[in-house]
Amino acid sequence: MTTELLIWLLPLPPVLAFFLIVLFTNKSKALSHSVGVGAAFLSFLGAMVVFVRALGVEHLGEHPFESSINWLPTGETWLKIGVLIDPLGAAVLFFVAITIFMIFLFSVGYHNFGQPAGDHDHAGLPPHGATVHGHTVPSVEPMYSRFFAFLGLFAFGMYVLVISDNLLTMFVGWEIMGLCSYLLIGFWYGKPSARNAAIKAFMTTRIGDVFMLIGIAFLYSVTGTLSFREIFNETTLHTLASVPTGVLGLSAAGLIAVLLFIGTVGKSAQFPLHVWLPDAMEGPTPVSAMIHAATMVSAGVYAVIRMFPLLTAGYEGHGLTPEMTFVAFIGTFTAIFAATIALAQNDIKRVLAYSTISQLGFMIAALGIGAYVAAAFHLITHAFFKALLFLGSGSVIHGMEHGVLHTGNHNVDPQDMFNMGGLRKKMPITFWTFLIGGFALSGFPLVTAGFWSKDEILADAWAHGHMAVFITLAIAAFLTAFYTMRQITLTFLGEPRTKEAEHAQETPWTMTTPLVVLSFFAVTYGWVGIPEHFPLIGGLVPNWFHDFVGHTLAEVPEAPEFSWIPLLTSLVVALGGLAAGYYAYRNVKTPAEDKLQIPVLKNKWYFDEIYDVVFIKPALWFSEVFVSKWMDKGFIDGILHIFGPVTGGVGSAIRNYFDVPFINRFLGDGTADATWWVGKNLRPIQTGRIQQYLILSLIVIFVVGGLLYFFLLA
Repeated sequence: MTTELLIWLLPLPPVLAFFLIVLFTNKSKALSHSVGVGAAFLSFLGAMVVFVRALGVEHLGEHPFESSINWLPTGETWLKIGVLIDPLGAAVLFFVAITIFMIFLFSVGYHNFGQPAGDHDHAGLPPHGATVHGHTVPSVEPMYSRFFAFLGLFAFGMYVLVISDNLLTMFVGWEIMGLCSYLLIGFWYGKPSARNAAIKAFMTTRIGDVFMLIGIAFLYSVTGTLSFREIFNETTLHTLASVPTGVLGLSAAGLIAVLLFIGTVGKSAQFPLHVWLPDAMEGPTPVSAMIHAATMVSAGVYAVIRMFPLLTAGYEGHGLTPEMTFVAFIGTFTAIFAATIALAQNDIKRVLAYSTISQLGFMIAALGIGAYVAAAFHLITHAFFKALLFLGSGSVIHGMEHGVLHTGNHNVDPQDMFNMGGLRKKMPITFWTFLIGGFALSGFPLVTAGFWSKDEILADAWAHGHMAVFITLAIAAFLTAFYTMRQITLTFLGEPRTKEAEHAQETPWTMTTPLVVLSFFAVTYGWVGIPEHFPLIGGLVPNWFHDFVGHTLAEVPEAPEFSWIPLLTSLVVALGGLAAGYYAYRNVKTPAEDKLQIPVLKNKWYFDEIYDVVFIKPALWFSEVFVSKWMDKGFIDGILHIFGPVTGGVGSAIRNYFDVPFINRFLGDGTADATWWVGKNLRPIQTGRIQQYLILSLIVIFVVGGLLYFFLLA
């Protein structure tokens, strides 16, 4: 099978699994998860084959795997769609395939091991495993088959996005994931909070998507194409950079880049459209991992990396362009802003949610300063360790739920870290894998992937003189290490703080195996991007990532020169943050002892409340008072009430003076009367007597003959 055909087929297994489960296997839970996991495995195998073949192509950036077909006629030409795997696509495909397969496998154990109490009341049901009126609620998710169907559709959307060679089909995959996020965040729709979170996610991301769609339309109107290979050539980029738009002094390339980037602001939960992602924790934990690592938010950053030539059109290596400055500011601010909120969160999944927002800010900031290879590197390492952390949090919650069922106290929240403690002894595999993921997130020096990718972003910021970005991201990195160690300490270290934590237990192999696999990549993937000039170990392992992904563009960006300052900064903020987090929380027992339970941080800088006052309530007032009461009932109904009597009077006049006398009487009744009169007067001559008919015939002949004779003589 050719590589191009295999790439076309990659999204097929998940979408087939979706239809098979929905139409045929939904009654059988075992068959449904077998179809879902099998489909994920087939796409994983195909992706690995494509990735290995990509490694064997010399100058893949110049000669990528690509194939396209004519789709829509556009006059004398065609709008083409197709597939494309270049170095960036191959690298992203690698982590997408692995993380999706691991999440599918984890989901089997997750939904068959007793549902977390924190995830109960979906569809109005009590927690799985709970005793209700002497009967035990089944420990298997009742909407089990539906979950795997939606998960398959989610995977399909991401595969479509990654392999697309054009913006249009990439946007199709983008929107499919938006739909699936709505379906899966609100999966337990019986909970009002889950329903609200699903609507919030869908509406917030739609704001960004509208701007993105405008950007796509604008790009097509200027270039006549949406194909990446046709857009990102020197001639087209030069044309786009030289066309003024009159909007804030931006060129066509700059304005298009900003419009497309706003789509990423929504999808990747960057400030100010970040508010939906923490609430997405209302969905099952595998969904959180899917959104935060394998698909949705990663897709937003991937889109900016893919659009990087537009973002940097006109950039000469110094003095950032206005659009680059905008992107760098959004990313940098989001990184520090979200990190401060994570400090005060007690829900184990919400800490990770704000961590994701912050880490995505690192990637966006890197793209804003032109470090697209560093952004791509951190995107991939983050996907591995964040998927590990979310699945690890799901394992922790399940272990705590076992304790909840043992004690029978369903008032204990198994997601609250202050209800945990001492789980390292109860759940050793989960502990060690979570520790690896947490250290990778913190950038623990040398031995974790997160260190190498985060250090490269800081090194790029330092090397190019972006001091504000460098200092802000360094502070954010310190806060990251601090709240990560806070999370690990409260969850796993010390002694159990509740009876439920004392009775927690390790989860089954279907849940722990994905944790071990992801732990491997959370450590080793960073080794492929070790800078060549790094002290002692630089050069021992080639900087494969920079050389490979850097060839996505025509010009491979130069790696930043080695400097001790960003390296020492990375070491200090990582180790200092971890040490500070441990010493601050090693003896903390209750939230009252936590000095960071500051209301402004705990309440997320009150952004939800601000948005409620600024946007939600005015919108409700506008719809309920202005539109419904004033416009509908007052203005429109008033007009209708005026037209009612007027049209009634006109109708009465027409009826009295036209319909009744003319239509009814003259035309209707008059025609009938005339017909009756004619019939009445003709009736006497229709006697049925032949003699009379002969006499009348003779009379007619004589009359006609006489008339003819008269006219002929005349």
